Amino acid sequence: MVPKITPPSVDYARWYTDIVQAAELAAYAPVKGCMVIRPYGYALWENVQQALDQRFKATGHKNAYFPLFIPESFMKKEAEHVEGFSPELAVVTHGGGKRLEEPLIVRPTSETIINAMFAQWIQSYRDLPLLINQWCNVVRWELRTRLFLRTTEFLWQEGHTAHASAEEAMAETYRMLDIYRDFAENEAAIPVIPGRKSESEKFAGAVESYAIEAMMGNKWALQAGTSHFLGQNFAKAFDIQFLSKDNQLEYVWQTSWGVSTRMIGAIVMVHGDDQGLRLPPRLAPIQVVVVPIWKNDEERAQVMAVVEGIMSELGQDLRCHLDDRPEVSPGFKFNDWEMRGVPLRIELGPKDVQKSHAVLVRRDLPRRQNKSTASLDTLLPEVRNLLDAIQSSLYTQALRFREENTFQPATYEELQEAVSKGFALAYWCGSADCEATIKEETKATIRCIPLQQDGKPGPCVCCCKEAHEKAIFARAF
Repeated sequence: MVPKITPPSVDYARWYTDIVQAAELAAYAPVKGCMVIRPYGYALWENVQQALDQRFKATGHKNAYFPLFIPESFMKKEAEHVEGFSPELAVVTHGGGKRLEEPLIVRPTSETIINAMFAQWIQSYRDLPLLINQWCNVVRWELRTRLFLRTTEFLWQEGHTAHASAEEAMAETYRMLDIYRDFAENEAAIPVIPGRKSESEKFAGAVESYAIEAMMGNKWALQAGTSHFLGQNFAKAFDIQFLSKDNQLEYVWQTSWGVSTRMIGAIVMVHGDDQGLRLPPRLAPIQVVVVPIWKNDEERAQVMAVVEGIMSELGQDLRCHLDDRPEVSPGFKFNDWEMRGVPLRIELGPKDVQKSHAVLVRRDLPRRQNKSTASLDTLLPEVRNLLDAIQSSLYTQALRFREENTFQPATYEELQEAVSKGFALAYWCGSADCEATIKEETKATIRCIPLQQDGKPGPCVCCCKEAHEKAIFARAF
């Protein structure tokens, strides 16, 4: 039997874990808090990697790799940075059977080790901008873990850049934030809100932090990507100076930015339903599954002759899979591939062969509304059109869901009610006290201050003082 999925309306957390395991995205590792990413989940991550990597390289960034181990002294060079990460650090004190002269930090992020190298590589304005990205793993000793969303070890990309001016670095910060927005919306079919983080929520060591925030299926928020303006904090800590065009010695201006395997969790929670996964076609490991149907050897031969032609035609530029397992029924296969979120299923039986058509079943629509037929002569263009329609449909559904569950409270009482039902877009005066009060009393945090503002002042939702920006308040993963 296809593994049973707990309905999200019954237990959302259990629903999520059921899907991740039943669809074979990941499994719990023997080490507490860690996960094993299974082939299907890793194929999804590879598609995420490819889509982002193309965008990075198109904007001039180059991939590199830096060590997993970081000298403890490096972490201590930037005070705010080490304070922010200290509770999550994994420290190596012994190696080769001996105590190390200096403890090594297992990489939680790479600002320090990368900047130690930048200090060697950057001498002149001619060396700038320096645009580096790396794909790697990081370790953060999390107390509460959940597959993909928060694990002790996870995979990510982290970009690190150095520039000759603050203006150039800020432009890079915004550019990478927009690349993440573009990827989330056009590849993952996830509508996101780009915005600035509050002081309490920003990255340790950054001057300003920006993020894309998305609404999950339980109406909580998830930070899906971040882009940080680091100013000259790390440049001064690691003495990264360059000779300017004016022949003056100056510190570089820097950024860092990243997206992790948390994006897989976002895809699950934004699009999944009672039956399991629903994957956007542009990222799905399998875009089309072909299920032949027969009752005897004669029908099998008849159907498979046509199926071979379909696989040959579609497989040229689509990720296709043929499910011809004889030991399970067609009904099992239908449920299995629905649970795994394959965007489009093609069914072909003897009667379909006689009629020279195939049955197409979309994963994005409810059952009884998701079937159509297509002539075998025009199958490829029909499949392409349907995949585009599914990609668009998933985004539209997610956007509608977010809009229906985003509220604009004017009073504190309305805010309390709003964050229990979804996102609250409300005026905030910028006070840390107001932010802390809301967090303590509602468990909602400021997810971001959206970049798009109407420019009109209004009363702070907490203290009623004049405010000039609205913020997104929500509970979050």
